Amino acid sequence: MGREHSDRRSNGAKRPRRRFRLLLAAVLVLLLLLGIGFGRFLANLPAAASDLTAQADGIVALTGEGSRLAPAVTLLEKGSGKRLLITGVNPQTSKPYLKKLLHGGDAFDCCADLGFAALDTRGNAQEAAKWASARSYHSLIIVTADYHMPRSLVEFGAQMPGVELVPYPVAADNPKAAIWESARRLSGEYVKYIASVVRVSLFGVQRDA
Repeated sequence: MGREHSDRRSNGAKRPRRRFRLLLAAVLVLLLLLGIGFGRFLANLPAAASDLTAQADGIVALTGEGSRLAPAVTLLEKGSGKRLLITGVNPQTSKPYLKKLLHGGDAFDCCADLGFAALDTRGNAQEAAKWASARSYHSLIIVTADYHMPRSLVEFGAQMPGVELVPYPVAADNPKAAIWESARRLSGEYVKYIASVVRVSLFGVQRDA
């Protein structure tokens, strides 16, 4: 009787350890998959665009790092698109200020539009979708940072499935940033990219009326 009671106690003690091992194994597998995915994400990041031959109905530049905007203005001035939308602009920023900052010319005066509604990449895509739809555009050049391009294409593609998206990746502002800083930025972007892919795949797209 005493031996049977001891066996029960022993089996009861083993169960939590078994559950802990299973949980630990699951966590390690998840971390391994995330690591492999992160490596593939880095390997597939687009190289910064080095020419101005891209052509589309319109050009969309996402605010963030300053270096994203100047190439978009250059594309507009060279006639790569009919109009330029700079999306996610700070409401306190004026068009004359941006023209001076980005060395815009006559094309900027007539054909650059500022969007103030977007607060994130999803908002950028929604703002651009309205802008493109109002002008019956069927193709857009997307100008944003190279590491930000994959998530941007997911969000823009979800909002505008019938519009051709031409990526125009721009190098990050500070290529000499510390390794830990770059790693933090890239890993954070990877997590956001995965979240966008999962949300769009599972829940579809909610478009503003």
